[in-house]
Amino acid sequence: MRITKYTHACVRLEQDGRVLVVDPGTWSEPEALDGADAVLVTHEHADHLDVLRLAGLGVPVYAPAEADIPRLDEVVRVSSGTEFEAAGFRVRAVGGRHAFIYGGRPDCANLGYLVDDAVYHPGDSLHVPEQPVETLLVPVHGSWVKTAEVIDFVKAVAPRRACAIHDAQINERGLASVNGWLAQETDSGYRYLAPGESL
Repeated sequence: MRITKYTHACVRLEQDGRVLVVDPGTWSEPEALDGADAVLVTHEHADHLDVLRLAGLGVPVYAPAEADIPRLDEVVRVSSGTEFEAAGFRVRAVGGRHAFIYGGRPDCANLGYLVDDAVYHPGDSLHVPEQPVETLLVPVHGSWVKTAEVIDFVKAVAPRRACAIHDAQINERGLASVNGWLAQETDSGYRYLAPGESL
């Protein structure tokens, strides 16, 4: 499976001519969706979901059942524990809620997706799935997380390899620090992919 990271939380998965895109938000590059067969959305926040791009795409969009996604009619609603096929990939939805942010602000539905029992995208959550994970897409920065929690999350999941996502709000110095901590403190084969780079 080819995994290509785009800006922030957007990731493109390709295998045997099939294309599945996860969290194409307003900060990600439009070309992430070129030739997409299906889209997974972890939650309703704009940095993970660009409604205008998806409205004209004409492919299935899978999202949490409770997500508030106006102006997008063709959403396949899924719940935690649901297993389904998207673009020929086997997908299991896990988790259920966005990580706590600050000050009692309401959270929202957030699903992580385990694709082909190999790649795990948790969205804005540090939910540890029950099954082993080969490749963890780890959110490294946000208003809802600190570096120590990210390190503990990677250790708890114990993937064969981990790659950063959710990094668009952090400058180069901060990113170098976070990358250094994760590489030093985890045995996950941690690697940073710049937007457009693939595994």
